[in-house]
Amino acid sequence: MSTANFGKRLEGKVAIVTGGGGAMGGAQCRLFAEHGAAVCVADFRMDAAEAVRSDIAENGGNAIAYELDVRDEAGWADCVSATEDAFGPVSILCNNAGANFRVSFDDQSLDMWNIIMETGLTGAFLGIKAVVPSMRRAGSGAILNIGSLASIRPGGGSPGYAAQKMGMVGLNRAAAASYAKENIRSVIISPGHVDTPFIRGNNAYSPNDPSTSIDNPENYEGRRSNTPMGRLMMPEDLANAFLFAASDEASGVTGSMITVDGGAAL
Repeated sequence: MSTANFGKRLEGKVAIVTGGGGAMGGAQCRLFAEHGAAVCVADFRMDAAEAVRSDIAENGGNAIAYELDVRDEAGWADCVSATEDAFGPVSILCNNAGANFRVSFDDQSLDMWNIIMETGLTGAFLGIKAVVPSMRRAGSGAILNIGSLASIRPGGGSPGYAAQKMGMVGLNRAAAASYAKENIRSVIISPGHVDTPFIRGNNAYSPNDPSTSIDNPENYEGRRSNTPMGRLMMPEDLANAFLFAASDEASGVTGSMITVDGGAAL
């Protein structure tokens, strides 16, 4: 869906986007910049963050790239400080960073569990704690947290991922209730099956092999056929939902979930 007819919906806003060098985070960064926001592209892979920043600059937008491990509390403080130095107080936080190991309960190790929980849930908690004081200086804020189908109906695979994504629902509601009176909102956006390297590639934070990757046509078709709209979601589908949730059009939306799944959770 094009948003061109809505004008610049984030003019004057400042955003920090974790996982900003990835497919979904990068789509958010580019769309936010297109709509007038200044963006900190935060990612633990500086080369990926810099590539997105360069794209934004080439299209006339404002962005910085920042190397951030979301599990590092001091790193978060430095990221917020760098963003404020570049653009002023932060008004949008997008918590996209995540990890998964697609193995059974019996096969999931404590190390796997800790990586999933620390990246996806602890990282979001630390981000909210770090950014809220800046949002207070901005006078308002939107905290946007990435959920999943597992936030709606967790299955038997990867208990760490199921727990992390259900935990994100609780974290989102706690943030919404804690900061609503300060005009700081918190929203969880839950994608369905999204065609990204997270489920296609073989990455240290999200390993895949022929049994799990959607490069395997059988796996791709399984996810597609389980989506009533008949297609996988794309990063741009999620970016449009994040744009709405970040904008003043969603000024009354907090504590709730926006599901972008083509009907997969039905």
